[in-house]
Amino acid sequence: MSYDTPLMSGHYHHIYNRGNNGENLFIEERNYAYFFQLYTRYIFPVAETFAYCLMKNHFHLLVRMRQNPDLPGFRNLEGLNAEPNYSQSFSNFFNAYTKSFNKTYHRTGSLFQKNFKRILIHSDSFLIHLVSYIHRNPQKHGFSDDFKSYPFSSYLTIRQEKQSRIEVAQVLEWFGGLSNFEHYHQQFDETKIAHLMVDDV
Repeated sequence: MSYDTPLMSGHYHHIYNRGNNGENLFIEERNYAYFFQLYTRYIFPVAETFAYCLMKNHFHLLVRMRQNPDLPGFRNLEGLNAEPNYSQSFSNFFNAYTKSFNKTYHRTGSLFQKNFKRILIHSDSFLIHLVSYIHRNPQKHGFSDDFKSYPFSSYLTIRQEKQSRIEVAQVLEWFGGLSNFEHYHQQFDETKIAHLMVDDV
């Protein structure tokens, strides 16, 4: 399993990273809001988002790279037929957040661990396992007693079918509806994808 595979147009990827040396990425609630503000600027134009979870010292995303992002200077210099440079958008995003975080908390240096992890999703059946895994992560790592009430994941947005930039309708279609979505999360067995999560944060 490769954790630094190129981000590919039209494909699903599990993207995750942690704070450098285990450092917290989020100290105050406003940090989460600012992270999303930058995410909207840098990532939504180049990737559809299906699930996310932000925790104090790491995060998880399930995204699909848009096939024809029309942004100035986005494509590689090799030519119009080159694969879009999605990784640069993520790098710009992380750098922008780090710059603001460092200024706010009077620190210097890298905030995120170098080379964010990305796993190419090869199987449609794996998607529902991954969505459940991402949403249950706060409870797994002790950031919440109940993942269903954790405020910094996409679970509540999807469960309440809120209008948002998250691809709520598509996620619910994968599960076969809202009741199946809730039930699957309740009985999810993480061992189903343990072989794909050997580098879990």
